[in-house]
Amino acid sequence: MNETVRPLTPESRRQRNHDEMAGNILQAAREVMREQGAADLNLQEVARRVGMRAPSLYTYFPGRTAIYEALFVLGMRMYRQRLEALLTEHGATWAGLERIMEGYLAFALENPELYQLMFERPVPGFVPSAEGLAEAARLLDVSRRMTEQAITTGTITSPLSAEVTMNLMIALMHGFTAQHLANEPHLPAGSGRFGSLIPVLMDLLKKAWLR
Repeated sequence: MNETVRPLTPESRRQRNHDEMAGNILQAAREVMREQGAADLNLQEVARRVGMRAPSLYTYFPGRTAIYEALFVLGMRMYRQRLEALLTEHGATWAGLERIMEGYLAFALENPELYQLMFERPVPGFVPSAEGLAEAARLLDVSRRMTEQAITTGTITSPLSAEVTMNLMIALMHGFTAQHLANEPHLPAGSGRFGSLIPVLMDLLKKAWLR
């Protein structure tokens, strides 16, 4: 039996239209940031791309900082979902850890404007709000859970604490990703001078942490 689809109320329709336009604005902002740099978000250009005048943007976002904040939260959620999917599929195994290393670089290549906003400090004065920091904390919790699981199951036998082990892996992962983006951003993950170092790095970590 087919369920009857109720027509949208005027209020629901307005909210849907508002949400769709807000999404379009964020997508346009991402395009501008990708082309011109994360710090150089020209609101007039964003408005032009969505077919409105710049003052009308304030109906959806009170200012440039609010757009940055929305994109920060979006990026954190996107990457956390990717990380959780990899952890569910592969577990905290060495193969899983390598997929996570590759996934971090792939995310940066696919979403350079979000990556910069999330993991670098390209915008002077931008500080995530409580909501943004909460999303970052959720992402860190997934990384912490992955590291603790790897240690508990014996995948990693690091003499370091779980927290230090996690921070070291994040630093290594971010390091080769930053170098890849700075030198060979046109090459896919797993290739190039720095992108190809993932298997080498994993071998070194295995020798240090696998008993």
